[in-house]
Parts: sequence; C-alpha cells; structure tokens
Amino acid sequence: MRFADIVLPDTPAARGALEVATAYCPPALLNHSTRAYLWAAAYGAMNGIAFDAELLYVSAMLHDIGLVKEFDSHTVPFEEAGGHVAWVFGAAAGWPVERRVRASEVIVRHMWDEVDVTQDPEGHLLELSTGLDISGRRLADFPAGLRAEVLERYPRLGLGEEFLACFEDQAARKPTSRAATFVRTGAAERIRANPLDH
Repeated sequence: MRFADIVLPDTPAARGALEVATAYCPPALLNHSTRAYLWAAAYGAMNGIAFDAELLYVSAMLHDIGLVKEFDSHTVPFEEAGGHVAWVFGAAAGWPVERRVRASEVIVRHMWDEVDVTQDPEGHLLELSTGLDISGRRLADFPAGLRAEVLERYPRLGLGEEFLACFEDQAARKPTSRAATFVRTGAAERIRANPLDH
C-alpha cells in the first residue's frame, strides 16, 4: 500500500468539508484530520473493509471540529458537538437525513473504545485511525513506507502537545466526558510516547 493507492473522494461534500476544516482548524489539527482519513482508508483497503469514502472523508475532516473555539460546546462533549456540526453540514450539502445521521454517528463513535466493523465500518475505521494518529496504537498494521509518505505530506506540526492541551481543557470543563476519561487513564504518557513523533 502506497499513498497513491488511497482513494480520495472528489465530490462537492468532500471539498466542502476540507474547506470548513481549513477555515476553522489550526494547521496541526487540520493535518491530523487529513491523516485520520488517510490511515482509515488505507487500513480499509488493506483489510478488505468496504466503506463509503465520501462519508468517511467528511466525518474525518469534521471529527474534531468540536475542539475549536467557534464550535466548542459547554454542554456536550466535543465529539457530540462535532456530530451536530456534521448533521448541519450534511443538510447544507443536500444529504438525506439518514446520511446526516450516519456522519454524526461516525464522529461520536470515534471516541468509543471499539466500534464493530460489521455494524459501522466508517466508525470502526475512524476510531482506529484516530487512535493511531494520537497515540500510535496499531502502528505495526501500516507499512513503514506509507507512514513516511503520509507524514511527509501532512506533517504533525506539534500535534501531540496541542491535542493534549485541548483534551485537558475538555476534561476540566466536562469531567464526565470520554475526553476526561482519556486524560485520567494516562493520555499524556501515551501521546508523548507516540512513535509517529519520534
């Protein structure tokens, strides 16, 4: 698997999601969102997992939008806020309600401990890919050459410390959220030990 083998959707919704993420996410978070899609799509292709590339791409580009100040909610966890943004985005893109709901589900589920691939392949792939990008989980499942290509095109730009600061802020304000659980269970150590940063 090489970077050139990864299918990048070229649809109005995909282009719109990239435009939104570019407008609102700082560079490190934007690159993280892009890598989240690339890791997910590559893993799906390498493991014979059929997935909807447009749905996965839009969800990946918007999955952390709830961490940026313009969309940060003081009442719900960031992944739920991001799911609501995706629902609204999907409505503007002309998606049927069912597809808007799916995008919201994929974003919310990326914070789950595990997503059943048979029930939600896009959610499974995004949960897996974000775990890889943030803490290096399952790194060995990705060829070294692919990892190098992705990181060269979309460098990390200090993502680890920036992301950890976001999660610690979420945890302080939303102590029952999954972000808070992540922080309490050693997020700092896992993020700082991520082999993708070394």
